[in-house]
Amino acid sequence: MSGVPRGWRAVLGWLLVSAIAVACSPKRVRENDGPPMISFPRTPADSAKTPPATVSVPPLPRDEPPPPRTEGARDVRVALATAAQGAALSGSGAFRIFDAKNAVLVRARGPDVWSVERRGRQLRATRQGTSTSWSDGMLTLRSDRDDEFAMYAAQHYRGAIRIVASDTGIVVVNVLPVEWYLRGVVPLEIGGPRAGNEDAAVEAQAIAARSYTVVRLASTDGNASRNASRNASYDLLSSVADQVYGGADAERPFSNQAVARTLGMVLKYNGRVVSAPYHSTCGGETAEPDEVWSAGSEPYLKRVSDRIPGTADRFYCDVSPRFTWTRAFTGDEFDAAVRAYLAQYTTVPSGGPGHVRGATVESRTPSGRVARLIIAAERGNYSLRGNDIRYVLRNPGGEILNSTYFSVQAEQRRDGSLSRLVVKGNGYGHGIGMCQWGAIGRARAGQSARFILSTYYPGTTVGLMN
Repeated sequence: MSGVPRGWRAVLGWLLVSAIAVACSPKRVRENDGPPMISFPRTPADSAKTPPATVSVPPLPRDEPPPPRTEGARDVRVALATAAQGAALSGSGAFRIFDAKNAVLVRARGPDVWSVERRGRQLRATRQGTSTSWSDGMLTLRSDRDDEFAMYAAQHYRGAIRIVASDTGIVVVNVLPVEWYLRGVVPLEIGGPRAGNEDAAVEAQAIAARSYTVVRLASTDGNASRNASRNASYDLLSSVADQVYGGADAERPFSNQAVARTLGMVLKYNGRVVSAPYHSTCGGETAEPDEVWSAGSEPYLKRVSDRIPGTADRFYCDVSPRFTWTRAFTGDEFDAAVRAYLAQYTTVPSGGPGHVRGATVESRTPSGRVARLIIAAERGNYSLRGNDIRYVLRNPGGEILNSTYFSVQAEQRRDGSLSRLVVKGNGYGHGIGMCQWGAIGRARAGQSARFILSTYYPGTTVGLMN
């Protein structure tokens, strides 16, 4: 532009920038492909006030690019809510809401919040008195860019948020690639932040969580009847029922790095990917599935001692805050727990069991856990087996018992009623598969992720997803 007079350079520069902006602006979606699209243009008034349906959420730092998608891999569908009566949707940047036929209903930008309403099996999105038309089946929110986030209930999520109408409410599902999902799982499951000498435990957690996920995807892929206990709209729950998942807000650098370093790695036995259960603290020795669950054993889920070689009473997981624990019940508290939960796990007379008189351990499993607990009450004795015991012996707040690795001591009143029950135990969780605190202890001792996994899942190898 050396031959252009200085006064015209600014004008030409402005015209050039404007032309580029027009050329690079996003293409409009054809509005005749479906129901009318609603778009709220931003005005000066919008910046001068905060509308009722707006939340202020600080943007997440973008200190690293989104994790890669695994070519050919199916996205995972994670249920964030299974019986919600509404949903507040937004995005950290520009986003769109689609109907079941992938027609655009809404084009908006965060922090604008759209509320989803249900009418039978139909859904619509509303904001400030404006609504989309009712749509059958589901609505889907997607951010316009991979480095932006979808938002549900003011929480950030990678991928898409899908809203599905059910007979009793709505199911809120986060749909995203497996590697993106793992970023929101690993830091919550292994805890943290973890120190550098614990990286192997975090990597082992990432591989175990990926294996668990892949097996769940296979169980629902193309045939919902394979996993009849699950809703056809999702593969996994975001709670301890599967793997705890907190979306993008849960991500941390130490766990993101572990997921990246183990990209695509899963646990295999005889060439097939295996479900890899894990738990917080084994308490000294892991268990086999038939000791705790009503399920058959697996050749790679054997009892494993967590004792540190060369020691008499030291274990890799004894750094856990719940390696040993005590829970005490008053007679009234134990009565209340039995009345509330016993009938869910064994047959109880219509009038209830009556006042509890005591509890005794009838038998133990090979790993030392309680195989059968007998609860003696006014109207009979009641037998509880394995993990069911944990769900009956809840504290007054409803928290289940830490593990089945325990002993009991009952104190009775003169009239034979229960005065106090003291439960002393070891460990936290079901005890099957990898002990997470044991993995941390082993990593501190210099063991690699592969060695940790081969210890807790005997006979397995680490390989790539097919």
